[in-house]
Amino acid sequence: MAKHPKIRLSRLRDIGWRHWDPIGLSDLDGGWENSAAADEYDGYLLKAAGMVRRNEGDEDAAQYLVWGESENMGLGVKADTHSRAQTTVAAIRADDQLWNEG
Repeated sequence: MAKHPKIRLSRLRDIGWRHWDPIGLSDLDGGWENSAAADEYDGYLLKAAGMVRRNEGDEDAAQYLVWGESENMGLGVKADTHSRAQTTVAAIRADDQLWNEG
């Protein structure tokens, strides 16, 4: 049976809080490591990372984050919504240590 790689959640949170952060949690002192809201974006980021991992298309993963922010969170689309989502997906794809293959 093939093993499924496990994601390094701390790395994914670093990416999400640095690049996406739709509600501005990174402005809180201490970052996600010291926040009661550390897991606030996990569901969205895990789904987007899974889409990238399965090669479902970076644009589709970015659109999912846009949907999460604008529709599901109800924040609407801002001038930087699409660029933050695309940057987040690109950072997920570029992180060669995000997935633990072992």
